[in-house]
Amino acid sequence: MGFRQQYGWPGMKKDIALFVAKCLTCSKVKAEHQKPSGLLEQPEIPMWKWENLAMDFITKLPRTSSGHDSIWVIIDRLTKSAHFLPIREDYRVEKLARIYIDEIVSRHGIPLNIISDRDSRFASRFWQSLQSALGRKCRSPICWNEIGEAQITGPELIQETTDKISLIRDNIRVARSRQKSYADKRRKPLEFQVGDMVLLKVSPWKGVVRFGKKGKLAPRYVGPFKILERVGKVAYKLDLPSELSNVHPTFHVSNLKKCLADENLHIPLDEVRIDEKMHFVEKPVEIVDREVKKLKRSRIPIVKIRWESKRGPEFTWEREDQMKTKYPHLFS
Repeated sequence: MGFRQQYGWPGMKKDIALFVAKCLTCSKVKAEHQKPSGLLEQPEIPMWKWENLAMDFITKLPRTSSGHDSIWVIIDRLTKSAHFLPIREDYRVEKLARIYIDEIVSRHGIPLNIISDRDSRFASRFWQSLQSALGRKCRSPICWNEIGEAQITGPELIQETTDKISLIRDNIRVARSRQKSYADKRRKPLEFQVGDMVLLKVSPWKGVVRFGKKGKLAPRYVGPFKILERVGKVAYKLDLPSELSNVHPTFHVSNLKKCLADENLHIPLDEVRIDEKMHFVEKPVEIVDREVKKLKRSRIPIVKIRWESKRGPEFTWEREDQMKTKYPHLFS
């Protein structure tokens, strides 16, 4: 008599899948191997230059003689022209606002909207109030002729600028259509309802390049949290606890997973410390061993680090030079 006949039952595969789906520990540590959720959502094509911006910071650069260690990139989404502004990573929001007015507003006027990531310097209320206080700009068409050409004035200038914008918008429309069809082949649609309980994905902390794999059973999701509202087509605002007050509460659907487990269970947040970008934060405690990793043409000193972890001691091998830069106190 076979194993299936002796131990199986009708619908066994479905029942097991449901049992595993309801297990909170499985949901917490199981990595997703399916297509990411959420079809590609594209913002509206801008109508005019320097009305719709995108911005981001490039950080952790070598410090210049003038003390700058970061670049603030501000891009016009229509023409793709950009400003690269040297800054320091520790500049306060007020300082950034002054640079923004001097460098961007003085040249291009007030944009209608800005797309950025979830960096707290962009998400702060100060920034939003500054934008609204500055008011809507008066659009001024500036000639885009090549340097050295005779400058056109009056109606001809406006007509030429308008024609070029029309051509740019047509090209962007074609490129975006192609991009969406490629992207959506690799994604799956997913929707939630207000009141649903979901798990929230957390990323492994990318502090240093690791030689060893770390924490196979480290939580990949935390929660469950209740959905408070839908934001646009593919994002949701969550009811986050006070421990995650430093995290912006709105997330793209690809970072969420339906929680089928008992709502009364939850993943204790003291199991894992998370920074404002939803990365694990773990501290190195001490160096417990040293070796030299031999590659074809080089030898790299590495150190074995004991990490602070709620799940007991964890050890990884790291590059000595990187650890020295990031945690000099370990070597004193």
